[in-house]
Amino acid sequence: MSLKKSLILIIIVLLIDQISKIYIKTNFILGESVTVFSWFKILFIENEGAAWGTKLSDILPISDSAGKLFLTIFRLFAIVGIGYWLFDIIKKKAPKVLILAVSLIFAGALGNIIDSVFYGLIFDHSNHQVATLFSDEPYGKLFHGKVVDMLYFPMIDTTWPEWVPKYGGKSFRFFEPIFNIADSAISVGVAVLIIFNKKAFASPSKNES
Repeated sequence: MSLKKSLILIIIVLLIDQISKIYIKTNFILGESVTVFSWFKILFIENEGAAWGTKLSDILPISDSAGKLFLTIFRLFAIVGIGYWLFDIIKKKAPKVLILAVSLIFAGALGNIIDSVFYGLIFDHSNHQVATLFSDEPYGKLFHGKVVDMLYFPMIDTTWPEWVPKYGGKSFRFFEPIFNIADSAISVGVAVLIIFNKKAFASPSKNES
C-alpha cells in the first residue's frame, strides 16, 4: 500500500469524522437524540476524558483542566509516534494489511485530537442550545476541547429476569458505549491487527513468497 493511498484513506476518514461532528454540534443540543432504528440512535454527548469518559482528575489529585491538558498533550505525542510508525512501514513496504490498520488508527487518533485541540476555541457550549461554529464566546481554550460522540447502538435493552441472583429486575443494555467515526476507525484498525496479526507482521521473506 503506497503513501498516496494511505493519505487518501486518512483524509476520507477525517472528512467523514469532522463533517459528522460539526453537523451534530451545530444541529443538536447536548443530550438530544434521534432514533434511526430500535437498535441504533444518534445521541449527542461530549467526552472530556479518555476512553469511556474517564478523566485523569478521577484518578490523580489534579484539576479537571490540568487533567484535560495533560491528556491532550499525551495524545499529541502519541499521534507523532503513530505517524512515524506509519511512515516507516510504508517506506519499508510492509504488508498492506499492516499499513491499512495503522492508517485507520492514525486517522482516528488525529480526528479526536482535532476536537481536543481546537473545538474549545471554535464552538460555544451545547447546554440547552445549539452550538455556533466560530463563536465569539467559545466554551474553552486551546487544548481544552471536548470530543463529540454520537453513535449509539443499544442493540439489547431489557431487564434481567427476577430469578437472576443480584441482578434480577435490574435493567440490562448492550451495547452502551457512545462513540464517533474516529473511534470506529481506531477500533477497526486494532481489530485488523488482532485478526490478521500473522499476515500484518510477517517477515519480509514470507511476505515476498
